[in-house]
Amino acid sequence: MSGGWPGGQACLPSAQMALDLVNKRTDILPDYELELIHYDSMCDPGEATKLLYDLLYTEPIKIVLMPGCSSVSTLVAEAARMWNLIVLSYGSSSPALSNRQRFPTFFRTHPSATLHNPTRVQLFQKWKWTKIATIQQTTEVFTSTLDDLEERVREAGIEISVRQSFLTDPAVAVKNLKRQDARIIVGLFYETEARKVFCEVYKEKLYGKKYVWFLIGWYADNWFKIKDASINCTVEQMTEAVEGHVTTEIVMLNPETVRGASKLTSQEFLAQLMSKLGGKNPEETGGFQEAPLAYDAVWALALALNKTVGPLKAKGHRLEDFNYNNRDITVEIYRAMNTSSFEGVSGHVVFDAQGSRMAWTLIEQLQGGSYKKIGYYDSTKGNLSWYGNDKWIGSGPPADQTVVIEEFRYLSQKLFVSVSVFAGLGILLGIVCLTFNIYNRNVRYIQNSQPYLNNMTAVGCMMALAAVFPLGIDGLHVHRRQFPVVCQFRLWLLGLGFSIAYGSMFTKIWWVHAVFTKKDEKKDKRKHLEPWKLYATVGVLLCIDILSLIIWQILDPLHITVEKFTREAPKGDLDVLIQPLLEHCSSEKMTTWLGVVYGYKGLLLLLGIFLAYETKSISTEKINDHRAVGMAIYNVAVLCMITAPVTMILSSQQDASFAFASLAIVFSVYITLVVLFVPKMRRLITRGEWQSDAQETMKTGSSTNNNDEEKSRQLERENKELQKIIQEKEERVSELRNQLSERQALRSRRRASTITNQNNSSPALTITHSDPRSLAPPPGYPAPTTDLHSHPFANSSSLYQPDSNISRNNCHPSRLQLLYK
Repeated sequence: MSGGWPGGQACLPSAQMALDLVNKRTDILPDYELELIHYDSMCDPGEATKLLYDLLYTEPIKIVLMPGCSSVSTLVAEAARMWNLIVLSYGSSSPALSNRQRFPTFFRTHPSATLHNPTRVQLFQKWKWTKIATIQQTTEVFTSTLDDLEERVREAGIEISVRQSFLTDPAVAVKNLKRQDARIIVGLFYETEARKVFCEVYKEKLYGKKYVWFLIGWYADNWFKIKDASINCTVEQMTEAVEGHVTTEIVMLNPETVRGASKLTSQEFLAQLMSKLGGKNPEETGGFQEAPLAYDAVWALALALNKTVGPLKAKGHRLEDFNYNNRDITVEIYRAMNTSSFEGVSGHVVFDAQGSRMAWTLIEQLQGGSYKKIGYYDSTKGNLSWYGNDKWIGSGPPADQTVVIEEFRYLSQKLFVSVSVFAGLGILLGIVCLTFNIYNRNVRYIQNSQPYLNNMTAVGCMMALAAVFPLGIDGLHVHRRQFPVVCQFRLWLLGLGFSIAYGSMFTKIWWVHAVFTKKDEKKDKRKHLEPWKLYATVGVLLCIDILSLIIWQILDPLHITVEKFTREAPKGDLDVLIQPLLEHCSSEKMTTWLGVVYGYKGLLLLLGIFLAYETKSISTEKINDHRAVGMAIYNVAVLCMITAPVTMILSSQQDASFAFASLAIVFSVYITLVVLFVPKMRRLITRGEWQSDAQETMKTGSSTNNNDEEKSRQLERENKELQKIIQEKEERVSELRNQLSERQALRSRRRASTITNQNNSSPALTITHSDPRSLAPPPGYPAPTTDLHSHPFANSSSLYQPDSNISRNNCHPSRLQLLYK
């Protein structure tokens, strides 16, 4: 009636109801009346011992003992053999009682607690739990139950990682569960201790979605709301702590509408019991759930005694002949009990070889403060069935330990689409530039820019832009087995695209530097541009790249590797850790190969910057766009030298790494195409050169190389200018000759007149040169002589002979200098 399990509060009225019906039935023990003598054992073995001896040594003689608690039943059943008494329990669940050697006359309508264990194991397996923990009150019933559970889970491959016990105070045991990270916990204790346990559970925060508690199902429905002076937790705190726990409970009320031995259905029985209790709240009445078991226990006893009347009469005995020394009557009662089989209000009543009741198990869960049925388990058939749907609070049952979920990090699709659009537009721009260059290849201005090298630049730029697409493809788009192919596309498109685009620009700037920064004698030898040498240079650079990539892929091919990051805890009360993963294209010696490639291409970039700087002030018609090429080289070199190390640093951040690398490719390609091709388009469109040159080409039908044609035209213009200068100089020479002739004639007349005067005059005229410098010639002129033929212009006709056949072949620069003088 009190103590750890006050089950008598509802079981006593239930048993009295059964006795009243039995005593009224004329077909059951018609010559006898059953009388019930009851005491409160308080679930205390010591108190039960005192009461047992009071009952045995007080009249009248008792024919059967009916204890409730397992601890009391253990004591009574073990002692009953000494008095040849049958023991029939309505509330004992201890597995230890299923021992015929120790308890030879024991029966119970309450199934053994071990009947919970097959159900628990089935649930562990259903929810894929492989590790559990236990906490028990130190009593034989719970110790033996736990021993049976340990054996069953071991057979099922499930581990009990933590095992805690307590006698009166569960605080230390609960703290140990928390410290050892217990998640799935089986609790075995009486109702009063359950309140103490869950008060500590609340304090340790050992509840919530990441924990599952399995408790015994025979507590009162509101056991956690009952005020208890032994705990210092409020009802609200207790309600919060117990929410979501699972109970396994023997089916104690027949779910079917069947009229059994008592002629009552289970619902009619409950209605009469409620009336018997006088309006008490069932949730606050101890043993209300076990009341059908007490009711059926009385019926099992009455039917067994009724069955023994005939056999005893045949042997010359009667039931009233029973005494504590009469073993024969005890044997008959035992045989009748052992073969009992009838429909009761708790279901079909039958005992196994150990005297335990066979029954179904009900699985319930506390949801929103009340117990909800979630399933049944039939231990005789091993059948687990769910009540309606598989219900669970939240998203589902938690794991027995922290679950690590692997989650791959994929590139942002918005970023990939955005960059892909720019790359696609860049490829379209490259096609436009390539088409323009091919269509206008015969235009003189385009020919002077080496159009075939420009075509290579456009093709290389488009290949580099095409590499943006495989750079953004990851495990979200392709299967893991196909990922190495994507890695190959990335490497080859980007590597060859760089070699073709940058190699063609590097070749131009290198040739300009080689020709116009050498000494005159070497420059004259190399002034003639041979296009095949330019193409060969690009081919050499391309072959070096192809060869290095082939060696790389043969010796150390690219494959997929997975990088693991620090585990992350998601938001919410879920016992889950996220393991971020990132896929990379890599090889065993990736660092070495990248060092070789980056070193080689880095030297090319630095050399390109140097050559572009050295040739920035040079002007040549051979390659008329070398300054634009220099600007493009500056752009490519700066972006590549910044992007390569940064992408290596950001390799673990897929979005940042892709954005930096792809945008560097896009920007460098856009700038290169715009710098190289847009000025050409603008000039041809604004000046209309492509029309005049094309028409001239159509008229002449000339197939002469553009460079040779330009040379010929330039030399013709120079020849005409030189002929004009020579003609002007010849006219000047003729004029000077006339003036010289006139001066010579005048000087001759004066000399003749002087001689005549000297002959006629007496004083002689003496010409005195007081200053020798007065006879000195002007600067840059030769000294005067008396020889007329020594005059600077005396033989000018021999120096400057007009020649109608003068041309670039016989007009030496030294002669041109004399003409200017």
